[in-house]
Amino acid sequence: MDIILFTWISIIVIFSIGCLAHFLYDILKGPKALGLFTAINESTWEHIKIAITPTLLWSLVDGFFYGNNPNYFTAKLASLLMLTFFIPFVFYGYTRFSKKPILFIDIVTFAAAIVIAQFTFCAIISLAPVPYWATFMSAIGFFMFFGSYMTLTLLPLKAPIFKDPVTGKYGFRAHRDFFKNLKKSRKKSRKK
Repeated sequence: MDIILFTWISIIVIFSIGCLAHFLYDILKGPKALGLFTAINESTWEHIKIAITPTLLWSLVDGFFYGNNPNYFTAKLASLLMLTFFIPFVFYGYTRFSKKPILFIDIVTFAAAIVIAQFTFCAIISLAPVPYWATFMSAIGFFMFFGSYMTLTLLPLKAPIFKDPVTGKYGFRAHRDFFKNLKKSRKKSRKK
């Protein structure tokens, strides 16, 4: 399959799954295992996570097509790191000036992060083969990244990126029933 076509397909699939992952935990009312892969609160980390989860799932597909490429793990790790750093960089950058999140900008940032990450993957896969040691280190880095992803979801650090701005709590403790609170906020706004 043409790598550019493959990249655009990956972007559409990852974006779609990521959007669903934002609400899936609340729609299905848990279970906690689902919260490892979906958004459980409104923290910046959870918004990064809904981009990482489908990218990791897509590894089953891109691994089938490109897993034998010596650059595969380097490309995969680079794309995941791109997602992880791009989203908070843009979010904290623009909110420094706007003083509050803007939904449209957040959605565009989410989509742009996926596009940049997938084209990073595409570019690295297309390069001349990296040395064996780089493949080895990238494979270790990929699995360390996955382990950190799981750990930080279960045991978030007491840092702003993990803090839910709505509840002021961290991780699963910060979870709130999104739809129940949405109804409450709508009722409050109607009363005003």
